[in-house]
Amino acid sequence: MAFQRAAKKDEIPAGEIREFQVGDKTVAVAHVDDKFFAINGICLHQGGPLGEGLLTGTTVSCPWHGWEYNVTTGKLTQDPAHGVACYKVEVRGDEIFVDIG
Repeated sequence: MAFQRAAKKDEIPAGEIREFQVGDKTVAVAHVDDKFFAINGICLHQGGPLGEGLLTGTTVSCPWHGWEYNVTTGKLTQDPAHGVACYKVEVRGDEIFVDIG
């Protein structure tokens, strides 16, 4: 599948994460060190909104029960054998595009 527009860069302040609907997916886009990363926005535990979580470095904590994910890989920090989908990101000018594949 082709890249789809997710957001404008200024919608996601540095050091924060936001939730967007991209196609039929809920995607959490994080802004870390002038780079953008996108993961599936639904927590594996009970479906919490990762895009509303607290981002600390490259780790986002689900706001419902605290499950932590690395936004660069989608992997659970507590058990890297499991995680959510991680999507390719392209920045084109002031817009962010995500390939939800």
